[in-house]
Amino acid sequence: MDIMLGDKIDINTFIHVARFKKSVVFSEHYISRVKKSREVLEEMIASDQLMYGINTGFGVLCSEKISLEQTAELQKNLILSHAVSVGEPFTEEQVRACMLMILQNLGQGYSGVRIEVLDTIRQFLNLNLIPWMPREGSVGYLAPEAHFALTLMGHGQIFYQGQLQAASEVLQAVAIQPIQLLAKEGLALISGTTSTTALAALAIYDMQKAAKSADIIAALTLESLEGILVAFDERVMQVRPHPEQSQTASNIRRLLKDSEFALQKHPTKLQDALSLRCIPQLHGAVKKIFNDAVVTIEIEMNSCCDNPIVWHDLDEQEIISACNPDSSYVGLAMDTAAIAATNLAKMSERRNNRLVDGSLSGFPYFLIKEPGLNSGLMIPQYTQVGLLNDMRILSHPATTDNTPTCGNQEDYVAMGYNASKKALSIVDKLEFILAIELLSGYYSHQFLSKEKKRSLACQEIINVLGKSINIPSHDTYIYSFINTIKNIIHDGTLIEIVENRIGPLN
Repeated sequence: MDIMLGDKIDINTFIHVARFKKSVVFSEHYISRVKKSREVLEEMIASDQLMYGINTGFGVLCSEKISLEQTAELQKNLILSHAVSVGEPFTEEQVRACMLMILQNLGQGYSGVRIEVLDTIRQFLNLNLIPWMPREGSVGYLAPEAHFALTLMGHGQIFYQGQLQAASEVLQAVAIQPIQLLAKEGLALISGTTSTTALAALAIYDMQKAAKSADIIAALTLESLEGILVAFDERVMQVRPHPEQSQTASNIRRLLKDSEFALQKHPTKLQDALSLRCIPQLHGAVKKIFNDAVVTIEIEMNSCCDNPIVWHDLDEQEIISACNPDSSYVGLAMDTAAIAATNLAKMSERRNNRLVDGSLSGFPYFLIKEPGLNSGLMIPQYTQVGLLNDMRILSHPATTDNTPTCGNQEDYVAMGYNASKKALSIVDKLEFILAIELLSGYYSHQFLSKEKKRSLACQEIINVLGKSINIPSHDTYIYSFINTIKNIIHDGTLIEIVENRIGPLN
């Protein structure tokens, strides 16, 4: 079923389009409000009053008047001069996410863009035409979006059927006429938090999935190390009633409720190390940050972040120049989410270390039967450490930076785009770190007593992994194991395996 744009969308709807390539259609309400805003804009243009970016230059050049005859040339020049981002291009799903956010932003009916322009973007999405958009060198908007806007005009390049081709050739092949951008349309296409929000939405969706996967993986580690479940007691959660903490503890209790390894109380030890005992507190705090970020991003994806806006109601029409393209909301949310994700990875690495260190686990060192002759899982923990160092570097906030641009007209710059971009890198590394912990948990199974039973959920994970990963008795090529597990975390298969067994997790 097609996704209809016109009402609010949530992050799951967003993912259906960006990642899973659902087609989109416009509701009648969407079309009517876009047409109304264009009518109002054209009336205002006819009045010949000074309006930023419509009949003036941009930024510090906002006092330079542009004649009515030059408005289309102004928009073309804007796109050509602003298409200067560099480096590797966005991935397919990142480009799709950006196009969807442009449709959402400009489709609110306050941007004055013609419906024909938005319908061309809709066709790009539905035909999976992927404009070449270099990802480096944006302060929040403008440059990557300008590369996209070029393709609507028949310039630039498009990935089509697996090949990078000239946009003019692709448009001809799919019978789409290039667009001539009219007054304000070029500015509207590149001025907004569209790419910032698009990248953030992809990142936070995967972060939330990783957090739920982290509960599952932590439970398996806790069981392998014969952890104490009293630390997850509901009474403990009641006296510190953060909901995410309680929900995490509930997940762990349900995951391990029928385990003969993880005990409510241990006969000889009173408590586990913090990386085991503190799972509800740390995982819960991380989930709260992620949940808060989703609220921010969903508001942003259903907003008009254009400048200027075309205001119209029954009594009033005005072109208002302000600063809704500012990326502070999304940038601060993603800087904070990056820090939270790094904390999740930090604890995962420590749990993994307890599995592979024979002095802590009681298993053979590095979970191999003949340590010394074999290195076993010694070096994957090094990989975790290297990834974690990268994550700590990336956790430095982008939004605290400020380098003025545009002749000091833009003397404050939010830098939200870089916060979103690095969040994508952060969550990718987080998935690898969790995958390595799960690999160690899987390897540890061979050393557990055969006289005790694992929980049904953990045993199901062991069974599924056993279909593609045979635990070796000697050193082997581990890289492929890590990638196999990382993929089932990223695509949600791990969560599905468990929830099919015990029902939905919090």
